[in-house]
Amino acid sequence: MQKIVVLTSGGDAPGMNAAIRAVVRTGCAEGLRVYGSRSGFQGLVQRQLIPLEPDSVANCIQHGGTILKTDRCLAFYEKSTRDHCRAWLAEQGIDGIVVIGGNGTFQGAALLAAEGGPTVIGIPGTIDNDIPDTEYTIGFDTARNTALQAIDRIRDTASSHDRHFLVEVMGRKTGFLAVDVGIAGGAEIIVTPEFPLSVAQIAEKILQTREKRRKLSSIIVIAEAEQPGRSMQIAAKLGTLTDSQYRVCILGHTQRGGSPTTLDRLMASEMGHMAVKGLLQGKTCLMTAVQHGKAVLVPFLSGERHTRFFTDAGLLALNDILCI
Repeated sequence: MQKIVVLTSGGDAPGMNAAIRAVVRTGCAEGLRVYGSRSGFQGLVQRQLIPLEPDSVANCIQHGGTILKTDRCLAFYEKSTRDHCRAWLAEQGIDGIVVIGGNGTFQGAALLAAEGGPTVIGIPGTIDNDIPDTEYTIGFDTARNTALQAIDRIRDTASSHDRHFLVEVMGRKTGFLAVDVGIAGGAEIIVTPEFPLSVAQIAEKILQTREKRRKLSSIIVIAEAEQPGRSMQIAAKLGTLTDSQYRVCILGHTQRGGSPTTLDRLMASEMGHMAVKGLLQGKTCLMTAVQHGKAVLVPFLSGERHTRFFTDAGLLALNDILCI
């Protein structure tokens, strides 16, 4: 192992820079030559490798996004494209790759390795926290804190004007963000794709709450459920069923940016270091993960399982009690 590449792919997540920094400085400390691929796999396709030294990653740990840029490279799904990349990487003497991203990123890296390419280790980076076999992904803590701060501010306005708000958070197919920020933000109702509620059921919950304790303002947290903006339609229907007006706040991509939290920086640093150590030990097609609170290396996902879903109905039941 003499030369390695690090890249970020897919959606950006706060903490990616901390992971890049850890990969670069661990690699250099081990005597490796480290390169960055600009814009994820697109950098391999376009043959854009950037030499990285310890000072190349100075003062990046506090910034969101990724200094290497990121993109979704559709061309990399083609075997012919991967064949060209693999041949070029061999010419450059690249022995290993650390990929930071989500499931699509890992699948592309696994194919490259299986077809004779360099060894690969993945680092899970997505605000959705939806990668199977790990309890935590880089960026999730920052995203939920960003969303929580927004909900706290919205509640100030809701209380001042006696208004009801629907707050839509990201999360793709899953409800991890919605549940965490809903409970922490004191939401009256939380709606996730794993435990869906019809508009009629939401309205029934609202009316039941009114009977127990008249609330002049409220916050309902809605997971986007791969339908960004769906809260607008829900709000319109709720207004008819409950005889109240509902304002909508779609947090959107504000959740993906911002300075990473302590937890995201810490986990990203540990995972970046572990990824390089894994490559040096000859390991491949593994990802760093958190299981039972400990960082470990686990195999890439099989083709059948791409998403981890929220399954803890007990947390939603807890919120039903807390919101009374």
